[in-house]
Amino acid sequence: MSRSHAVATIAALLFAGAASAQSMKPGLWEVTNNMKSSNPATQNAMAQAQAQMKDMSPQQRKMVEDMMAKQGMQMGMGPAANSMRVCMTKEMVDRNEMPAQQGGCRTTQQSRSGNTLKMAFQCANPPSSGEGEYTFVSPESYRMRMTVRTSVQGKPETMNMDGTGKWISSDCGNIKPMRPPGK
Repeated sequence: MSRSHAVATIAALLFAGAASAQSMKPGLWEVTNNMKSSNPATQNAMAQAQAQMKDMSPQQRKMVEDMMAKQGMQMGMGPAANSMRVCMTKEMVDRNEMPAQQGGCRTTQQSRSGNTLKMAFQCANPPSSGEGEYTFVSPESYRMRMTVRTSVQGKPETMNMDGTGKWISSDCGNIKPMRPPGK
């Protein structure tokens, strides 16, 4: 997985974590994001990765989907290829647990005022940090903005993301809940 794709995946996992932390409905969530990088090469690599996913043979796509399913995610199910589905259990929601199993991510700050949640995070792999703001439209929907700072080939890079979360169902089907680091 490329570094930029790993950062995008970490960000998507954080979206799911923020939703769960604020009494959102447990179950299957679809998270869609639009990411822009300060580095034109990374922006190009992200566009190429999306194109490659669309052009994969059914066998290749199944292999990638199976790999993602083992991590508790299902890619590309929404209106755009930059969406994923994640399963959030009631216990995860009740514990305000961030379900990032890759990247060694942890929330470093979190505050809520009304329907707005602000949070900051730090990740170990790839080394990155950032902050985000989530606006909860309802227990089944939210909008977010996030900034991720990282380094690619020794050069600092900033990625800005806009996204949405949408509750799909109380039944996660064959998508397994994500496990937090160390569990």
